[in-house]
Amino acid sequence: MKVTTKGQVTIPARIRDYLGIAPHADVDFRITRGTVVLIKNEAPREPRSKFADLRGILKGTRTTRQWMRETRGN
Repeated sequence: MKVTTKGQVTIPARIRDYLGIAPHADVDFRITRGTVVLIKNEAPREPRSKFADLRGILKGTRTTRQWMRETRGN
């Protein structure tokens, strides 16, 4: 493997597959007894809001003013 001028290396596909590393995954490098170790960081998942699945479902169908008028019965 070669290091780019920006200090980047490509993680081989077999290692990405084995660790389940997808694009934009968070990884870290640690030095353990003189060996560099690649670690996949498991980000704690934040609980989803009750409304997260509803966000954006009306986009493009009505303006906020129209939607508010219809739901208020005016």
